[in-house]
Amino acid sequence: MTVQLVGEYRALQQMAREFCEQEIRPVAAARDRIKDPAKVFDWDLIRKGSALGLRTLAVPEKFGGPGVDLMGQALVILELARGDGGVAKTFSQCWKWTPMLTELATKEQRELFLPKFMEDDTYLLGLGGTEPDAGSDNRWPPNDPRAGWKTSAVRRGDEWVLNGMKHFIANGGVAKLFVIMARTDPTVPISKGTTMFFVPSDTPGFRFGRRHDKVGWRFYQNAELIMENCVIPDAFRLGEVNKGKTQRRDDVAGFNDVELVANVLGMAQAAYEYAIEYARNRVQGGKPIINHQAVGLMLADMYMRLEAARAYLFRVVEGSMEQGHDYDSASRQLAKVFATETAISVTQKALEIYGGAGIMKENPVEKLWRDVSVFPHLAADSVQILRTVEKLP
Repeated sequence: MTVQLVGEYRALQQMAREFCEQEIRPVAAARDRIKDPAKVFDWDLIRKGSALGLRTLAVPEKFGGPGVDLMGQALVILELARGDGGVAKTFSQCWKWTPMLTELATKEQRELFLPKFMEDDTYLLGLGGTEPDAGSDNRWPPNDPRAGWKTSAVRRGDEWVLNGMKHFIANGGVAKLFVIMARTDPTVPISKGTTMFFVPSDTPGFRFGRRHDKVGWRFYQNAELIMENCVIPDAFRLGEVNKGKTQRRDDVAGFNDVELVANVLGMAQAAYEYAIEYARNRVQGGKPIINHQAVGLMLADMYMRLEAARAYLFRVVEGSMEQGHDYDSASRQLAKVFATETAISVTQKALEIYGGAGIMKENPVEKLWRDVSVFPHLAADSVQILRTVEKLP
């Protein structure tokens, strides 16, 4: 498959590549070494990227945004993730939930929240779904009221009272607006008893808990969201009561799978590039190690796997753009598994090419290896995806 980068696509790719080289890479390693996970985050980097339009990339033109499509978004993620996958994800998390503001929200909700999102360089978005006892059950809920999130929303006149705790939440601790998935009918499965709510992070009764300290992808913030008698007006309810699970699924058109595939492949591409550069300059046995057959074969294998995974990514992007949710669900979900396995293989080989130097903190492939290691365990782990696809008709 050939993706022709012309016009706006080429300009987007170049912009993202320059931001990666000039702003992300110079600081990524130092940020990663900061022990406190909350202090790894760099607001200055977010402001600079926002000024380039990276935060609001997915806002449609009719609402004053650039309206970049799924292909353009994938290309930008591929480039940003070459510098730091966590930075790329911080921005793409906003694209992921932009349709909540532009498509699902009422006119009044858009008028309240969208201008803030467009004008404030630090206005990030997030969604609260995952809870300590409810992870994969949320994405593919069984027909059992006991499964899934437990955060509750109880109506009180024209208000709703939210109670519960979310964890592992993307952009937790830094986002200013969350969409919270809450049970409004606990007697039925979450597929039939969930409602979505806009909850600004400064709402009384809402607070951030601990920041999660991950082995990799550390720039990207994950945290607990705690709601204790958090009162919001019914005007902040997003969509119909008890229809939140269906409306959320219909809204995002598979972007979650695409963004993660592009992210992990961007990091794997960086590992491949570093490995080639090192192999050309490292001399052993009287010649650069790239000229040793064992190393050459590893590099060829890395290249082959990356090419195959990118082709898979672009096929899924094109299919999703043309067919939306009618596109093959199994193919889209398996792309994340395939790309993750590809990236793990590529970064592992990069470590081997570096030899003993590969596991030293001063070399970039060590961080990439850790960052990639996160991917089998997020957004439904690889085993859960395979189990689900096995059951698809």
